[in-house]
Amino acid sequence: MEVRNFDQEFGLIGHEFIRGAEIVKHLKTGSAYYAPSAAAVEMVEAILKDKKKILPCAAYLQGEYGISGLYVGVPCKLGAAGLEQIIEIKLTAEEQAALNKSAEAVKELCAVIGVA
Repeated sequence: MEVRNFDQEFGLIGHEFIRGAEIVKHLKTGSAYYAPSAAAVEMVEAILKDKKKILPCAAYLQGEYGISGLYVGVPCKLGAAGLEQIIEIKLTAEEQAALNKSAEAVKELCAVIGVA
């Protein structure tokens, strides 16, 4: 069996991957709660401390990324006013197509369950 050194192979990303695996190992069945709760704490802290921090958030899009009337995970600046700015990054054609496909799947699901 090949032993891989994630730190050398992937740098910081590899190190964080291993740390994440350690958290899962120690928390066992409670590990699914760690990431969402840590993300929620980071978002609340950004708002309460007016950090103007850019974080991935589900934001209601009104034309950003060519999508309207749908909550989509995008980079957002959070500060004292809550969501202060949706950050539009330049996407490749392939990335935009993937985002559009994802948004369409969410729209279809909303229509099926009657929340469209």
